[in-house]
Amino acid sequence: MHRSLFNSIEQKTGVSMDEIFALANAIQHADFTSEKQVRKIVRRVAKVSNRSITQELEDKLVKSIIQDGASLDFDKITRMMK
Repeated sequence: MHRSLFNSIEQKTGVSMDEIFALANAIQHADFTSEKQVRKIVRRVAKVSNRSITQELEDKLVKSIIQDGASLDFDKITRMMK
């Protein structure tokens, strides 16, 4: 991809591409049956998307993701936070 595209994304979101790629890599290789890993990813997505989530919402997200057992993408987790 072109560096100008990355710069544009970084300017619009305030999130570095390195951080986005690291999060995508973590999601891609995560064990979605591990509560500890899922909590870590949920917190990371919240941080990257500049959203604060309550403990109750975090618990619901983690429970939902673990029950699903399938891999998730950044967009799906973000939509769940709305």
